[in-house]
Amino acid sequence: MSAGDFLAGMAASSRERAEAARARMPVSELRARLRDLPPAPRLHLSPQGFDLIAEMKLRSPAVGALRSAGDEDVTRRVLAYADAGAAAVSVLTEPSRFDGDLAHLEQAAAALAPKGLPAMRKDFLVDPYQVLEARAAGAGGVLLILRMLPRAAIEALMDAALEHGLFVLLEAFDADDIALAAQLLGPRRTVADNVGGESLLLGINCRDLVTLQVVPGRLEEMVDQLPSWVARVAESGVATPEDAARLAARGYDLALVGSALMTGGAPRELAGAMLGAARGALQHRARRSGAACS
Repeated sequence: MSAGDFLAGMAASSRERAEAARARMPVSELRARLRDLPPAPRLHLSPQGFDLIAEMKLRSPAVGALRSAGDEDVTRRVLAYADAGAAAVSVLTEPSRFDGDLAHLEQAAAALAPKGLPAMRKDFLVDPYQVLEARAAGAGGVLLILRMLPRAAIEALMDAALEHGLFVLLEAFDADDIALAAQLLGPRRTVADNVGGESLLLGINCRDLVTLQVVPGRLEEMVDQLPSWVARVAESGVATPEDAARLAARGYDLALVGSALMTGGAPRELAGAMLGAARGALQHRARRSGAACS
């Protein structure tokens, strides 16, 4: 299997789901539902300098089952993430390889709404209709995979998200993806400022799309290629507080953490420890920099 085969297969499945959803509810009806919703919750980053997007997912293609759908309490888990200080919660809605469901996103968004924290739809999105679905489910953001679609399709998804007040996390895998992201993000900075909060993010996924294994060192190698004016997200391979501290010191603003939080027995404690270690590393670097300048 090639990386293209994996993403092509996921995109084809996603298109089938989008068409089935559109057959059940025409886009005009879906848009009518959106008019009655309160504004989408904004993503706000901590002044302490590092944040987590904590993930709710039941399965990973690279690891296998993480939790049982029958045993997992979505509300309890996302509230544990919120209590630990997560800035947002990523929710997998892809059903075939991740055991996800839009109902998980709805549950997460409803639980997080009183705290003002956004839920992010993470899926292999291919159609602006799916962005509207995310908004209808209560999401505050969406993840878009740069490698998977033509530029025009990515632009349509981004514009649909910003139109409805959602933040966008663009996911890159290599230098070509980063170059495309810079071209897409730059012209939309003014629109994002009008949306409010942190509306544009760019992430590096260090997973190899052929083997689905994490590539050691890729996050550190690629961070300097990311534009300095966009919030930078480390994705995959962040499993320990030491990982979070290292990546914060290297220049990342956030980490998206999934499998480690889903498999551990104390997600609140692990998320809190990651945030503490990362912010501590930034404080240590700042003290050293100040001492060197004095």
